[in-house]
Amino acid sequence: MALASLLILLTTAGYAVLCAVKPFAPCRKCSGIGVRTRRRTVTVCRRCHGDRARLRIGRRLLNNSRSIHAAGTRPRTTDRKATPWQ
Repeated sequence: MALASLLILLTTAGYAVLCAVKPFAPCRKCSGIGVRTRRRTVTVCRRCHGDRARLRIGRRLLNNSRSIHAAGTRPRTTDRKATPWQ
């Protein structure tokens, strides 16, 4: 049980480090080429829009949690002393 928990913890930590060091991964739809071939036509990949890379899921979660935290901890722009009932 402890070994399995340690293995899961190490895997999660390794993926977090990977997301911090290398936030982009090759696109899975076009295999990192940026274009797709369909019946003699070459089109730009719809998933990566020709950038050949996509943002990792872990990095997307990290960015989302950072924006939620920043939105919840912003200082108030109103003055608290302006209202007498507070």
